[in-house]
Amino acid sequence: MAKKEISDLGNLQGKKVLVRVDFNVPQDGKGDISNDRRIRGALPTIRTLLEKGAAVVAMSHLGRPTGDPEKDAIFRMDKVAARLGELLGSPVRKADGVVGQQVKEAVAALQGGQVLVLENVRFHAGEQTSDLAFAAEIASLGDVYVNDAFGTCHRRDSTMLGVPAAMKGKPRVVGTLVAKELAILQQLLSHPPRPMLGILGGGKVSDKIKFIHALLERADKVLIGGAMTYTFLKAQGKNIGASRLEADKLELARELLQAGKGKIELPIDHLAVQKLDDSSTAREFTGEIPDGWIGVDIGPQTINRYTAEIAQAATIVWNGPVGKFEDEPYSKGTRAMAQAMASSKGITVVGGGETAEAVEEFGLAEKMKHVSTGGGAFLEYIEGKPFAALGEIEDK
Repeated sequence: MAKKEISDLGNLQGKKVLVRVDFNVPQDGKGDISNDRRIRGALPTIRTLLEKGAAVVAMSHLGRPTGDPEKDAIFRMDKVAARLGELLGSPVRKADGVVGQQVKEAVAALQGGQVLVLENVRFHAGEQTSDLAFAAEIASLGDVYVNDAFGTCHRRDSTMLGVPAAMKGKPRVVGTLVAKELAILQQLLSHPPRPMLGILGGGKVSDKIKFIHALLERADKVLIGGAMTYTFLKAQGKNIGASRLEADKLELARELLQAGKGKIELPIDHLAVQKLDDSSTAREFTGEIPDGWIGVDIGPQTINRYTAEIAQAATIVWNGPVGKFEDEPYSKGTRAMAQAMASSKGITVVGGGETAEAVEEFGLAEKMKHVSTGGGAFLEYIEGKPFAALGEIEDK
């Protein structure tokens, strides 16, 4: 059922609006933001709320804090708040806590049109332990709750589930980002234009078993790439050299190949190296990969076949790079998939995680119909898993 959105809210002048965003941005070793895509993704929601006169209290997790203050310093939200302010073109306040008297005072002082970012919610143990008192204290800060964190919708964290549950009787809606995600994904699940093509890469077959099954049910063809390729090829009895292999998943790979008979397409040639950190050893092999060689990307013949399939498809869903794209010498296949999708006239959907990072790195994200902000959430939604967090949002 469709969820209420910001457009369904009444007058917000002076209202305190709690917005659960996904500001879990990539960082370098110094804690500097290396990619602000997730912050930019929340801008439409925040700007709309500010235009309506709301006082916005943004909350998010960042990284995986250990509980050690010295180690956790890089996970403070100060740099995130500063970057948000730069993007909004106006100052953004930052609280030094998630709950407590100082936070209450900071929220109380917030005026309509202003933004306050709470400290990293994972600095508080209650975020991931379903602490009802913690959730209730956060809930008491707001008049309205907005879920604009699709990348965390599959989790049961307090700010995703407990806070909106504690705000029953108050407006609880999805933000612009989540509304768009749900609309696009629902189209993929219900009535995608045909032919529908799935592109599946990444490291492990075991990480995406249910997703593969879900794709096979809906797509007309599924193209395989990435390190998982070699488990499928080995399951067919082919030599894969020293390429990455999930030896305990060979029977599963055979079952998936049987289930996807006529739909699954595997690479016919490969780029392989003798040492991962030495691209000078790179060679292309058609068919099997010789002993001692490690597959790192799809080969030129496969690139031609796959890009031709993309050109003919009306809907393309891509999750997982088809090679070791983070190393430039091995990025040709992934780049070619991104370029072919950018040139497609069909509906092009990129399924979050590393794939989203790749299209962003290639400068092609804006040419896609949709780049999901959720990696795991994207997979689970396509698999058909219900999100408890969305269950706490009001239905239209």
